Amino acid sequence: MGDEIKLPYKTRSLCPECLKVLDAEVYEENGKVMIRKTCPEHGEFVDVYWGDVELFKKASRFRHDGWGIWNPITKNENGCPFSCGLCNMHKSHTALLNIVLTNRCDLACWYCFFYAKRAGYVYEPTLDQIIQMVRTAKNLKPVGCNAVQLTGGEPTLRDDLIDIIKAIKAEGIDHVQLNTNGIRLALEKDFALKVREAGVNTVYLSFDGVDEKTNPKNIREIPSILENCRRAELGLVLVPTVIKTVNDHQLGDIIRFAADNIDVVRGVNIQPVSLVGSMPRKERERYRITIPDVIKRIEEQTNGEIAREDFYPVPCVTPISHFVEALTGRPQYEFTCHFACGMATYVFKENGKLIPITRFVDVEGFFEYLDEKAEEIKSSRIKSLRALKSILDLRRFVDSKHAPKSLDVSRILFDVLVRHDYTTLGEFHAKTLFIGMMHFQDLYNYDIERVKRCVIHYGTPDGRIIPFCAFNVLPEIYRDKIHEQFGIPVEEWEKKTGKKLKDEIYRVVRRPKD
Repeated sequence: MGDEIKLPYKTRSLCPECLKVLDAEVYEENGKVMIRKTCPEHGEFVDVYWGDVELFKKASRFRHDGWGIWNPITKNENGCPFSCGLCNMHKSHTALLNIVLTNRCDLACWYCFFYAKRAGYVYEPTLDQIIQMVRTAKNLKPVGCNAVQLTGGEPTLRDDLIDIIKAIKAEGIDHVQLNTNGIRLALEKDFALKVREAGVNTVYLSFDGVDEKTNPKNIREIPSILENCRRAELGLVLVPTVIKTVNDHQLGDIIRFAADNIDVVRGVNIQPVSLVGSMPRKERERYRITIPDVIKRIEEQTNGEIAREDFYPVPCVTPISHFVEALTGRPQYEFTCHFACGMATYVFKENGKLIPITRFVDVEGFFEYLDEKAEEIKSSRIKSLRALKSILDLRRFVDSKHAPKSLDVSRILFDVLVRHDYTTLGEFHAKTLFIGMMHFQDLYNYDIERVKRCVIHYGTPDGRIIPFCAFNVLPEIYRDKIHEQFGIPVEEWEKKTGKKLKDEIYRVVRRPKD
């Protein structure tokens, strides 16, 4: 861990109107972290960067840059974020490769301008193109990608989805996620089993709330989705997009719902809304919610069972990577995104109560200890399991009196870190609930330093690998431009397939009335 970051500080951002690279200041105001920039042509833009300065400072202590990319795909000819592909400026490897399988969807949502009908073309990469995306990411040095998320549009509309999953697994990818609204999982009783048998490890399920008002997309299908995934032994992660004044009052209810279904729900991955498109400041203030705001609402809505001190930023886990690197002598997976990108915790359920892992594990002490032992191992010849047992005392960081009786946390940690036996990690995940949040950027809160450290990337048919907050925030440069280039006009697709896009629409989601 390092020192807290000092406010104010300078960074680089973009003008929301013309995309000009601008100097920006990150500073404290009324207990919040703000970002301010001024475009010579379009004036000043001010927005909330993080809703709580103390949590921001805590998170900043865990900042850590990764290995970077030793074999970059593109050259930094136009500067960041206009040279993505990945270039030599990137500081993190690809931890998760997103592959857009289609821009078709079986929902017609009022706010969406991305999908095929409105875009005017259908984008669907071929199986060969998908395999090449996977190979490119897997061959990055020094750490190849080993996790893929299949996304869209709605990826379950692909008739060849099972073949795609099997082909990705055949490339040696260990972890495959399916990002879906779950409609097909609900309507086809055996579909969950089919995708699990093909190789899907986890379903990332859109889940914006616990009632019809907050979650008109799929709330009626949720019971069937859970039942079918439970029968197939296919784990789910609920993914709410949280918008202030719309569904932020249900964060506690969403977590309780997940805990009530902990046998099949593995976690809740909250995404504070990214405010895309042109939007006046007053409207941004109405809808803007940041990671600390989400955490505070969780604390309030769970009556303190889960509190703000239970959350840590994503790069806090890098000491685990350092320890395994010291043992193996090889670079390992490192989650070295910017400290402001996300925070998370693990929660156990025992006797109806939610117990965060921080209540019985000294998290910061444990991470400091691992870093110390990593240095000891690197400077010595202690590599044998027997020798490590004598110097590694993980029990000192676990309060057994308050730990769940159903889980031997010390044993699991030792098995994973030293034995590299990940079967016990499955036991851990089966009895815990991951609660995390990842706040993807928009042009108003854009920080180029975050883009350089992004770990969630997109594969493209032209061979590039593009960070999330470049791909989606600059669609005219990346997502839309690439998809149109490799797509075909709607009329041509309909003639070729004999299908009509309008016939695929299962539900129209209309704009809620104020």
